[in-house]
Formats: sequence, structure tokens, C-alpha cells
Amino acid sequence: MTTTPETPLWLQGRDAVIAAASPEDWREGVPDYHYSQEIMPAQRTKQLEAGSLEAIVESIVQVFEMEVSHKKDPATWVSMVTEHFRTNANGGQWASSADIVERGSYNILIGDSPFYPSASESFESSHKVFLKTFPMGFFWEVLEVLSPPPVIAFKWRHWGTFEGEYKGFAPTNEVIEMFGLSVAKVADDLRLLEVEHYYDPNSFLGKLTGGCPLSS
Repeated sequence: MTTTPETPLWLQGRDAVIAAASPEDWREGVPDYHYSQEIMPAQRTKQLEAGSLEAIVESIVQVFEMEVSHKKDPATWVSMVTEHFRTNANGGQWASSADIVERGSYNILIGDSPFYPSASESFESSHKVFLKTFPMGFFWEVLEVLSPPPVIAFKWRHWGTFEGEYKGFAPTNEVIEMFGLSVAKVADDLRLLEVEHYYDPNSFLGKLTGGCPLSS
């Protein structure tokens, strides 16, 4: 994505946001995205033109994912208007930035599933589950943007290679994919105000368990 000196930080990509952050902003040190740089380009299905709306949306969401996963204080999140931000999945209950800090984005966006006991997972444990399952990376790409700001609807793909154990289920070394649609309301400066996600988490999680629900 092409930037200029006037480009806001949140539109400059993850590396710029990492460089601008203070060491104390991070939960467990500066996040490492070298797998995204080394592996993701060959595995993605869409090559986005620099400066295109698709590339801008992908970059904003990547910054957002990084911040909610690795920055401990919402006051330091630059990708959103923190005091107004909210998100949900599949028409479920809205969650604020404070909810994300308390519960974790995985737990909020997966919700109740027979293949993932979100109620028993903490912020920290939920991230460890998927880091163990996808040790070489769990990647995300924009496939198509359907509408421009201020309400951006876009299709996406999320994928990783199942190389680590998931909840006692042995890895298969298969590429596991899920697809979805998100609708984001943004401010005039393109910071996120609200994001709704629509996808089937059970279809994705079922592939990690061979379709066998987890025992309670």
C-alpha cells in the first residue's frame, strides 16, 4: 500500500504501528509477523493492487487484529475509535473494546460452539490454543470489497495449516480454510467504529476435530 507523509498511522500497516508503539504497550513483547511475510504471499488467492480499497481494508483489519491480540490497553489502539467501537458475529451480542480485553477476540467472535468451549477459555488460553494449532501462522486476506466507506462490506478468507494439536485432536497437516463476510462502519479518517462478522465457525472448527464435538 502506498503511503505519504500525511497518511495516518493506522493506514500505514502493521510494521509502522509496531514501530510507533511503546515497549510497554505490548502484552508479551513485540509481535512477530515473519510467517506472514514469508508464507502468506504464496498461499493467498488474491493479489491486491497497492493503494486499492481492497488493500486498504486488508491493512486496517490486520492492524486491528494485531492490536486487539497484542496491545493490552485499548487507549493505545489506533485502528478504531476506541470509545465508540463495538463488534459482533452472526447477529450476536455486541462487544466493546473493554469486552475484547477481558474475554479475548477469539472467544467473542467464535461464541458458543460444540467444537470450542469459549466459556472455559481466557484471553490468554484462547490465543495459545490457536497458536498451537497453527504454529506456522493463521492468515487472513480480503477477497472482495462490495461497498465503499463509510459502510464497507467485504468478503474474506482465513486459513492456516493444521500442524499442531487442537484440543487433543492430532494434526492432519491440511490447509484449513473459512470464508466470511464482514460489514464495517468507519469514521471519516477510516478508523473502525463498528464491525459485524458473518461466517460459520462450526464448519471451520469441525475440520479440526473430524466433526466430533468436544466433550463437556
